[in-house]
Amino acid sequence: MQKNLILYNSLSNKKEEFKPIKDGKVGIYVCGPTVYSSSHMGHARSAIVFDVIVRFLRIVGYEVTYVKNFTDIDDKIINKASELGVDSKDISEKFKQEYIEDMRNLGCIDPDFQPCVSDNIDGIIDLISRIISNGFAYESNGDVYFQIDKFKDYGKLSNQSTDSMLTNHRIEFNPNKNNDLDFALWKKAKDDEPGWESPWGKGRPGWHIECSVMSCNHLGKNFDIHGGGRDLIFPHHENEIAQSESINDGCFANYWLHNGLININQEKMSKSIGNIINIRDALDKWNFNLIRIFFLSHHYRTPVDLSEEKLLEVEKSVRKIVKKINTQGNNSGDKGFRDLWKEAMLDDFNTAKAFGIFFKYINEGLINQSNIKEIEEFEFVMGIKGWREIFINQKENINEEMISEIVIKRNNARKDKNWKLADELRSQAESLGFILIDNKDSTTWEPIDQ
Repeated sequence: MQKNLILYNSLSNKKEEFKPIKDGKVGIYVCGPTVYSSSHMGHARSAIVFDVIVRFLRIVGYEVTYVKNFTDIDDKIINKASELGVDSKDISEKFKQEYIEDMRNLGCIDPDFQPCVSDNIDGIIDLISRIISNGFAYESNGDVYFQIDKFKDYGKLSNQSTDSMLTNHRIEFNPNKNNDLDFALWKKAKDDEPGWESPWGKGRPGWHIECSVMSCNHLGKNFDIHGGGRDLIFPHHENEIAQSESINDGCFANYWLHNGLININQEKMSKSIGNIINIRDALDKWNFNLIRIFFLSHHYRTPVDLSEEKLLEVEKSVRKIVKKINTQGNNSGDKGFRDLWKEAMLDDFNTAKAFGIFFKYINEGLINQSNIKEIEEFEFVMGIKGWREIFINQKENINEEMISEIVIKRNNARKDKNWKLADELRSQAESLGFILIDNKDSTTWEPIDQ
């Protein structure tokens, strides 16, 4: 069995052996949400990915300090508050609490620390002052900007030149800047906006500076792992590195992990398209275990296409393996199961391979109720809980009214020649434990395995 943990480090763009700063301890910081609206399935994927990473690190013996922040000061929050005619604090607190509840409903453990920007203003002002003193930032009409051409390694995380940054990304053009790529550390507040007194006048922090302060407060100026979605590599994480390393010798974070983004029905998830799926809406329809299994059946770095059809496929597979788990057997030992799935996880947290091993061992009857401790250990790391009981009970409690409704919808879909919907209804029926039988003019049903 592979003994060492290997990570894909976005900073080097290659796999590296993980070497913690302190033996047996890991500090991990993950960028959390800007709390101006309900959390969506993109937030869910990132949260589940890093939840499993923390769980696995702990089960293999590391003492982990897990930090995830809340951005509760931001233009989007201010604009939302203005639109609704309420205080911006009311907006941020409402969606902060909603996010915490959503994460728990997804089966995620609470981070050890969940700091907010608003509680770290003094530290932010102090850090900005130090960056200015070191010659890496300048004040301009009440704003403070980081001067990127002073930091020779700017672009090392996103692996791009300043010319490509200007060409490929939407950049805030502002006459107060010396360079179009310079980014705000402190923003002058308008009269009707929240703000704090500072050496540069009343204002509020820029987006990037907050994470440098909050991560270092809890993990130190150099820590092990910094995580987040791929969309944060530039400019957010690039700028975190620049401002943090401008005042400290050495690396800000040693390893950078980035989860892939999600599409909805093969389209990029976007407010402009209108295909955002909120976590709460998803949980109203799908058991959290299915959502976790769906995301974790993909490697965390790969993009994922989310659709109802694919969730139905997962549910169908889950029902089949639940039945096999619950058979009794006389297996002696796990026949290598524990070593194999842990080895997969030691290779850059490959949950997709780990789940493949799990399903294979169950389908081939190599593990079942007689190996329940090994199964429960796997379930704990993946954060799936109570799913065996849930899906067995759901199958037993199928009611004829539900079945009849699906049959009627499918008959109508066949009449309308809406074959896509007809196929989706067939998959839905199978996931609920019954099979549809098409006759010439109608559809009937019978329970699976009867």
